[in-house]
Amino acid sequence: MLRLGAAGAVVALCASGPLPAQLQPLEFFGLRPGATLAATDAQVRRLGAARGLRCNRSTADPRVRDCKATIADPVDGTPLRIWLAAVDSLTGIVTVSGDLTGGQFEHWRSPLETAYGESGARVQGTQWMMQWIRGRQMIRLTWRARPGRIEASVSLVDGPVLDGWQFSGRKGRSAKPAATDSLTN
Repeated sequence: MLRLGAAGAVVALCASGPLPAQLQPLEFFGLRPGATLAATDAQVRRLGAARGLRCNRSTADPRVRDCKATIADPVDGTPLRIWLAAVDSLTGIVTVSGDLTGGQFEHWRSPLETAYGESGARVQGTQWMMQWIRGRQMIRLTWRARPGRIEASVSLVDGPVLDGWQFSGRKGRSAKPAATDSLTN
């Protein structure tokens, strides 16, 4: 009798066709939670950010970086904002946000539901949300309708990266301005 471990089962499923929604790795525009900062910077550049990510190191913990970029939506070129938090050069949180038309919003929502399955939308006040969880990672689509546009964001969160970070700040340290760096080394 042949026994397959979890990895063997995934390989067997891959060989038989596309992965079922519950096994699809979480990503949005090629951005993945838990990816290296270098890989994320390379993807951000492919998405049209000529300068790549612009990062600030935390003054409280130099292992933490706060990074930003502006990219172009791969479908229609709309400018979008990227913000991420990285710990030890791994992305813990990545957020893509922008002001979208109804059609643009559907180009975000529909592929997420196709890749990860139906996720009933929940509402809190004027904000709506859909969420998918795979293991210890999460992707969340959040939106709010405004006159003539939809404010939307997709956040990718990697639990192991965030769980692995333990703040080790020292009391009494004086605050210094954050150092800015670019990944263009």
